Amino acid sequence: MDLLLETLSKIGFMFALIMGMVVVLIWMERKGAAFIQDRTGPNRAAIGGVRLAGLVHPIADVFKLLFKEDVAPEDRHRGLYNLAPWIVMTIALSTYAVIPFGDHLTVAGKQIPLVVADLNVGLLYILAVAGLGTYGVVMGGWAANNKFGFLGAIRATSQMISYEISMGLALMGLVMVFGSLQLTEIVAGQGDLLFGFLPRWGVVVQPLGFVIFITAVYAETNRTPFDLPESDSEIVAGYHLEYSSMKFALFFMAEYAHMVIGAALIATFYFGGFQIPWLPRPVLEAHAGTLLTIKLVGVLVASLAIAALFMRRVRNERNKFGDARDREPVLGVAFWLVLAAGAAGGLLMGPWNIGPVGADLMATFFQVTAFTVKLVFFAWLFIWVRWTLPRFRYDQLMYLGWKVMIPLGLANLVVTALVMAFV
Repeated sequence: MDLLLETLSKIGFMFALIMGMVVVLIWMERKGAAFIQDRTGPNRAAIGGVRLAGLVHPIADVFKLLFKEDVAPEDRHRGLYNLAPWIVMTIALSTYAVIPFGDHLTVAGKQIPLVVADLNVGLLYILAVAGLGTYGVVMGGWAANNKFGFLGAIRATSQMISYEISMGLALMGLVMVFGSLQLTEIVAGQGDLLFGFLPRWGVVVQPLGFVIFITAVYAETNRTPFDLPESDSEIVAGYHLEYSSMKFALFFMAEYAHMVIGAALIATFYFGGFQIPWLPRPVLEAHAGTLLTIKLVGVLVASLAIAALFMRRVRNERNKFGDARDREPVLGVAFWLVLAAGAAGGLLMGPWNIGPVGADLMATFFQVTAFTVKLVFFAWLFIWVRWTLPRFRYDQLMYLGWKVMIPLGLANLVVTALVMAFV
């Protein structure tokens, strides 16, 4: 019963993290695109007149898609047409099972590993499950009985074959270095230091493998410049052209869920996962009180500074719009002052005198926070690349996959083997 409860708790945490990140990424996508293109971005949807810098738009999207009419082509294959979006979304969520988001959490003297399923073949599990997502894409494009959807499905299949090989070759170099297919072992190996000062991260020991892997991840998630399966300028919307309402929403959310898994894999394989450079778990526990005090002081100072900026905005924009928008800076001031008050309250409790139980808990908190920060950064990188680089032509996509990426992956394996043999 305890094992079941632990597993369900970890599944619930990962599910909340993924779906929360999906909502945040949709907002980041819109605001980031507006920032890069020098425009305002979403700022119309509101609750009680309060717009919250466009954060209300994802909520409006949910209600719109829930109540939107579900229009479907008459000559579709009903079973496969309805099943395809669920397959894509289920596969996207299942991939997270083997990704560690922390070392362990101690509860009542028992150490609970912070990974849903610590498989000794976790890397193979990721490659196998991620490849299954293409079945849902192919199924959706074919079952809708639309030529543009079918073209998108064919493109997705060929793209997956091309870049899945490159991804596997890049990860083989990583397996050679760390000697394990288990993700917790790979992350633990990245906690060491090279030459006494350089973190033994995957990007340090496998720089070429990292470039190959991140390129393959962009192609696997069908994001620009590799969004050929749904390129709007060529095949309208590709494999999900004939989907609407919540079926389209599942495809839409699955894309962002794949972005989150891609960011998590980049952080796990090449940037230490939950490891913090030069601060292994024993050091975090030994100096937990000092680190917590520094964190609370930093939160207090930053919150007061941001609150002061909002107060300046309140003075400068008083009665600027004459409606509820004038209240938004006041809400910003209130939020940051509450956060500052919470940090001040934490300092009054004497965090520097934290006991061993609290030290263990804070070490876990710092590790989970480090993993989340890395995940958010690489998720933002997906957005940044999308609105910076143009889309490849289809022949360029295939050329890069077969004539550039695969030879580079094989060369990386040979060089890695030689270095390990002689050094």
